[in-house]
Amino acid sequence: MKKRTLNLLALMIIMSATTMAQTQFSKERYVSQTGDTLLYRQLNPQTVDANMEYPLVLFLHGAGERGNDNEAQLQHGAHMFANPVNRDKYPAFALFPQCPTDSFWASINPSGTKSETFFPYDANIPPTLQVVKELVDKFIENNPVDRNRIYIMGISMGGMGTLDMVCRYPDMFAAAIPICGGVNPKRLNEIETSTAFNIFHGDADLVVPVEFSREAYTTLKAKDVNVAYIEFPGVDHNSWTPAFNLPHFMDWLFSQSK
Repeated sequence: MKKRTLNLLALMIIMSATTMAQTQFSKERYVSQTGDTLLYRQLNPQTVDANMEYPLVLFLHGAGERGNDNEAQLQHGAHMFANPVNRDKYPAFALFPQCPTDSFWASINPSGTKSETFFPYDANIPPTLQVVKELVDKFIENNPVDRNRIYIMGISMGGMGTLDMVCRYPDMFAAAIPICGGVNPKRLNEIETSTAFNIFHGDADLVVPVEFSREAYTTLKAKDVNVAYIEFPGVDHNSWTPAFNLPHFMDWLFSQSK
């Protein structure tokens, strides 16, 4: 009974946070040069000073939030940026695109059991991720974005997309936070980047092997890249929950600059 009550309380908290985010993020739609439509939510600084530039955060959700309602992608993470205290302390733009149900942020081979086989080495950029890149480029052109403070983060499938994007565009991001994600370590080993990484994973993850994040960390560390890794003991796939609750999570992100 006690466990059930705690689960219901946690669900109510998540629903309340999501509702708050829904009211702060505007609903948007982007049509690419090839005619593809990408649904996304957008958060602006509370006040935009024409003489200032602001950080831009790109958030890639997990596989469970795919769809076409332009709402599910705010379930995890959006509450941090919609929180009025954080909006005051860290004025920024934030983009939360939604991946269609039958698409992925990163190219994967589900039959692979190790990172080298799960993530094809020479795969083309997934079409949906290509549209995301186009959206970000257009957004930067049309808004007062600080190009030295562009950040990317994601959970699960979005963590994989985060690492994929940095591999493809190593000069674009000041910081990357892949949570329970992964990438082919050979790709990481080949890039030269000044991006700062903060990697998170639960050591009891039964969905995405924790070895994926361990390999990403050791590969980047060997290249002397600015990388930190926190592994949560006993935590299954939802390692984003303890990560988001770390006291310096937002401070670290917004302190990064190229």
